[in-house]
Amino acid sequence: MAYRKIIHIDMDAFFVSVEEHDNPALKGHPVVVGYDGPRGVVATANYIARKYGIHSALPVATAHRLCPDLIVVEGRYERYKEISRQVHSIFHEYTDIIEPLSLDEAYLDVTANKKGMTLAVDIAREIKQRILEETGLTASAGVSYCKFLAKIASDYRKPNGLCTVHPDRALDFIDGLKVEQLWGVGEKTAKRMHTLGVFTGKELRDVPLTTLTRVFGKMGRVFYDFARGIDHRPVVTEWVRKSVGCERTFAEDLTTYEDMSVALTPLASELVRRLEKNNFKGRSLVLKVKYSDFRQTTHSFTGNAPIESMDEILRTANTLLEGVDISGRSVRLLGLTVASPLIPDSAQSQQQLTFDW
Repeated sequence: MAYRKIIHIDMDAFFVSVEEHDNPALKGHPVVVGYDGPRGVVATANYIARKYGIHSALPVATAHRLCPDLIVVEGRYERYKEISRQVHSIFHEYTDIIEPLSLDEAYLDVTANKKGMTLAVDIAREIKQRILEETGLTASAGVSYCKFLAKIASDYRKPNGLCTVHPDRALDFIDGLKVEQLWGVGEKTAKRMHTLGVFTGKELRDVPLTTLTRVFGKMGRVFYDFARGIDHRPVVTEWVRKSVGCERTFAEDLTTYEDMSVALTPLASELVRRLEKNNFKGRSLVLKVKYSDFRQTTHSFTGNAPIESMDEILRTANTLLEGVDISGRSVRLLGLTVASPLIPDSAQSQQQLTFDW
């Protein structure tokens, strides 16, 4: 049988690793990248800091309590973009079928690669070595015949790991996975699976499709396929923007609708600027509200015409604001996003290539 050859590359603790590379004095210490202020959150933590329970999106104040010796470095995103461009130039020496997921993560389809290499694991090993030589940073790689297994494999032996999931061993590999490791399974979904007595990939495969679709809707079919090692998603090289947004975390919590309405004005102004910069037009406006306890809610409106003017965004945002419950609560963050693009998704699914794995 013929299979695709997919590699998932994930840079190890990317932002922090760049900082440690540029400032070797940081090595050997617990370090995070983030804003060291009362409202700061962790963007990335190195592996020493992670041993203290520090992780991305954790408030920096909490991180300091977990690790009093923690070093917080403010992010330098232009520098991270520079390194990311270097890494992607290496990718392109092997294939142009690349799907970037973020600055530090991408899928590569190397089924028909530029160097004519037979084994995808050899390509992954060579790419990892090239990244180390040219940037001084390590990356982890996962190799398999589909995206979801390649992604899981790249996490399997971090940091600086390399893991291959061969088609003949895929089901055995899946059997040992926790359901939390599957794409699309978050905390709430995992709890619902646990109530069904499902904790592993093997147990998930024993659940009938009818049960999964009844409990999880359309995602039930996805989980059913994943448990069987089925994932036909192609590596998509064309990326179409789905939304444009901005948000702000406030130095002090907002406690009244009036304060929130005032805070929406600069957000709307920034949103208009970003819409113009990206030449984006969408029919939906989404208001995001994060409370002081870090719980969040969203409210949205979708019309027939693009939402693009400052007046229209503010008017719609304030209408959505009326549906926000702040009784006994305070708000630490507001966000505005325009979505539902008018331009249809032009990314076409690539024809599945059929080469021996």
